Amino acid sequence: MTTSEARPAVPAIWSPDSWRTKTALQQPTYRDAAAVRRVLGEIATLPPLVTSWEVLALKQQLAEAQEGQRFVLQGGDCAESFSECTSASITAKLKILLQMSLVLIQGSRKPVTRIGRFAGQYAKPRSEDLETRDGVSLPAYRGDIVNRSPFNAADREPDPQLLLRGYERSALTLNFVRALVKGGFADLHHPEYWDLAFAENSPLAGEYHRITSSIAESLQFMESILGVKAGELDRVDFFTSHEGLHLGYEEALTRRVPRREGWFNLSAHFPWVGLRTSAVDGAHIEYFRGIVNPIGLKIGATTTPEQLARLVETLNPADEPGRLTLIHRFGVRHLADKLPCLIRAIRRAGRKVLWICDPMHGNTRVTAEGIKTRSFEDIRHELETAFDVHAAEGSYLGGVHIELTGGDVTECTGGARGLTDHDLKLAYLTEVDPRLNWEQALEIAMLVAHKMARSRA
Repeated sequence: MTTSEARPAVPAIWSPDSWRTKTALQQPTYRDAAAVRRVLGEIATLPPLVTSWEVLALKQQLAEAQEGQRFVLQGGDCAESFSECTSASITAKLKILLQMSLVLIQGSRKPVTRIGRFAGQYAKPRSEDLETRDGVSLPAYRGDIVNRSPFNAADREPDPQLLLRGYERSALTLNFVRALVKGGFADLHHPEYWDLAFAENSPLAGEYHRITSSIAESLQFMESILGVKAGELDRVDFFTSHEGLHLGYEEALTRRVPRREGWFNLSAHFPWVGLRTSAVDGAHIEYFRGIVNPIGLKIGATTTPEQLARLVETLNPADEPGRLTLIHRFGVRHLADKLPCLIRAIRRAGRKVLWICDPMHGNTRVTAEGIKTRSFEDIRHELETAFDVHAAEGSYLGGVHIELTGGDVTECTGGARGLTDHDLKLAYLTEVDPRLNWEQALEIAMLVAHKMARSRA
């Protein structure tokens, strides 16, 4: 049987609300508990956002990536905003992910699984419950699904109606992405559809166009020899992901489906557990251990081999292929020291996982003017070191996890344009963490592709 047909391991004692018996971190405090119950009850009656067969198709692809047969590209906003649920914004993010995947396909000589970090990435964990400005303390902004960004008491009050709006915005985004992908927007015969107008003068434009021309010529040659059109290449699979942070919302979208065993989280194909909520005896791990979906687990410099072994045993006791992806986020200073012992811990346990590198979160810094940013050089260095460490340990780095936008923002320093701290104010638009712009994201894809091509040589 393929992974998508295999029977998933279903916990004997678990329910979508069993997380409520555990300590739940990073949850908003609502004034009106009855209003929250009404909203979540309404969401529980609405159609799912994704389907069980899409979820299982992704699990199959992740199982292939786990065996080194695929590469995974996961990318999108740090935190989506309701105001950016527009055709232009969605199209730009889809374009850059398609462009990056095309570069990675050429470099890796493998199929690439595309997972968008959008259509649901509306909740964000925070280091502190309160934010203080000029002596005034208010609840921290936790994402558009919880409260609003402006620093005033009314906007920072958690509002249960935003949960419903988050569901609706996710549905609108998914509907548009599906229409684009299934309608030929992702046709490999026409990668010129994916160009971003403001990037025409980028130093990377020439190399990108050489890649697309090479692929187009290869397609034409293959079709001429076979005498048929490579029809499957006019569309691609595209999956969605978000951090499964707001457990009430995730529970409301957890469903049984006909003729399949177990409970599916149908808010996204690939939900993940963040580093701040990964306590093995906590509510998030309790929730995630019971769903059928392939899931991600963020790990970092504070994760010990013993903790990781317990988490893997809890989340994937049957060692199901494609079930568990470990997304490591160490920071360039810690990766070489901390990652090898975790790889060895997984090997000692006799487990198989998919390893993905998140080079963004461990490399955040604050400028002298108090602006959060990330250095492109640190991101690049962590990615390259990750490939080297996995190779040295006999492991396979099967993907990258990037916070990016299709826009021409200036939130991370460095890259082809050499952005500096001084340039950040030109187009700093993020409400939470800094993202790579189009040019920097494509440059990362090219660097990864070159690294993988060299490893084949």
